[in-house]
Amino acid sequence: SANLSKTGQQGIVMDQSVSQFRLMGLEPSPYTMKVESFLKFKGIPYDWVSRSLKNEKLFQKHAKVQLIPLLFFPSGETMQDSTLIIERLEKECAGPTIHPEDEALWFLSCLFEEFGDEWCNKLMFFQRWFYEEDARATGKRLVRERLKGEWWAPIVLPIAARLMVRRMVPRLVYSGGNETNIPQLKQSFIDLSGMLDAHFQGRPYLLGGRPCFGDFGLWCNYYQAWTDPTAKSYLEANAPALTAYIKRMLDPSVEGEFESFEALAPTLAPILEQEMATRFLPWMEANHRAWHAGDKETSLNMNGELFQQKTFKYQANTLDELRRKYATVSGNETLSNLLEETGCLPYLQGA
Repeated sequence: SANLSKTGQQGIVMDQSVSQFRLMGLEPSPYTMKVESFLKFKGIPYDWVSRSLKNEKLFQKHAKVQLIPLLFFPSGETMQDSTLIIERLEKECAGPTIHPEDEALWFLSCLFEEFGDEWCNKLMFFQRWFYEEDARATGKRLVRERLKGEWWAPIVLPIAARLMVRRMVPRLVYSGGNETNIPQLKQSFIDLSGMLDAHFQGRPYLLGGRPCFGDFGLWCNYYQAWTDPTAKSYLEANAPALTAYIKRMLDPSVEGEFESFEALAPTLAPILEQEMATRFLPWMEANHRAWHAGDKETSLNMNGELFQQKTFKYQANTLDELRRKYATVSGNETLSNLLEETGCLPYLQGA
């Protein structure tokens, strides 16, 4: 990411007395970029630390899981889950809020954050590693980042990039990017991109003139898709307003106020009905059911077609959290009516 505020790109040695946050990650990582976009919006000073071979010992010392980002707090504490990082910093740090006062909009923001994290990630990931041109390009990007600062990097880059692709392609199974699901994922990307383009033709951000929680989850995977050859060419040719939004979220700012629920509903409702209630939430519920039944595979009928993938504990837990959030505003008639009309409500009410 071409961000002039990033400092200390190589070989940083962390200590317990740093005066500001340090974000360790990689530019091709959606959740690293999600946290960075939020830090910029809140005006929180930070240093960027590339997760390279030079910093691998530092990462392993502090990481609880083998995932990025890794955010170092000034106190020396670390966190890795992008959603929990943003929720905590929003509570603890000054700066413009990402939460609308309107409780119906607040919940829609939370719903889009989860949708972005868990469904849009599938739409990005399968294209990144399924198409040969994209896999080669991303393999090179990742290896270049990991070898940053090593004099021998140019020598091993071609071989290392091929090995990276060989390592990552089998991981398609974890994002649902298998032969059964890919036609559905392709169509979802096309459908969603068109609906988002229509929505962003009238406003700079998801809920109006300023970013909300949902923007960061939605944007980070669309940004990664836009950095890959196949998805980028599609988005720039077919979704100019969405493409402008992707660029805007690299350094988001307050450009106005949140809009009213009534103003947003006409272009958000199709997304709720055709993507969330038809694809995302049925998969989340099926995964939740499979996890609690002890089934290693999740299968469901999605849009009249079979959808199947590995069962995950994490998404089972996040559906519980989404349902908990909905329960706190379930008395809001305007929200409940929209969720019922679009078919989302049964999945959010739970058993």
